[in-house]
Amino acid sequence: MINKRNKFNFYFEKMKLFRSIRQNLIKERRFKRYLIYAIGEILLVMIGISLAFQLSNWDNNRIKRKAEIRFYENIKEQIIDDKELIEGQENYNNYFMAQFKYANKIIETNDRSKLDTLGTIVRDLTNYSDFDKQGNIYETMVNSGDVKLLQNIEIVNGIRELEEIYNYVNRMENIHYDAMMKYVIVAISPVMAFATSEIKNPDAIFTYEFQNLVVMLLQIMDEKDRTYNKALDEIERVTILIDKELNNK
Repeated sequence: MINKRNKFNFYFEKMKLFRSIRQNLIKERRFKRYLIYAIGEILLVMIGISLAFQLSNWDNNRIKRKAEIRFYENIKEQIIDDKELIEGQENYNNYFMAQFKYANKIIETNDRSKLDTLGTIVRDLTNYSDFDKQGNIYETMVNSGDVKLLQNIEIVNGIRELEEIYNYVNRMENIHYDAMMKYVIVAISPVMAFATSEIKNPDAIFTYEFQNLVVMLLQIMDEKDRTYNKALDEIERVTILIDKELNNK
């Protein structure tokens, strides 16, 4: 690429040449040819200025594009990390959801032969998945002004949508935590020994009130599962869009 100093020297030498020719034509009173050279000189200046602007714009666009690509790469790295965390929390949530469904079935059928199994599951009612996403990619980009570098509107909208899903995941996890602290621990503390998972008061477990508690937890966990999957789908969609941009860099 021609640097600015070389471009300046190039046009300066051309201007000197045209000035010399113009002065000779004036001295020789060859006004018609002088007019032609004057027009040529003007055209050369106009072309030179146009080329200089085009080169400058090209260089600025190249720098902006490099910065845009770096942002896409960073975003992809972050959401891939998020994907791994979400998948881990989803598996954790689904594991205990299956256990709680089994406990609900035992209570529903009043199957007291499975009391030991039920005791273990009841103790695990205090477990809950917690993705707890704190970062905010989109808001950070907007506040810093870096969002203006991103030309792919689909990716920008995808990041905004993804973070709205993250916020909903966090709300559901907070709801689950509050339910566990306010209701689950209060309900199971008087009826079982945590150290051994032995149910001391079976009659309190095999009631519709306790079953309602289990069903409430299952509803929360089911909603969390749907939200985890929604986040994973959006991550997949945004990742594909970013890969297309990176392949075109």
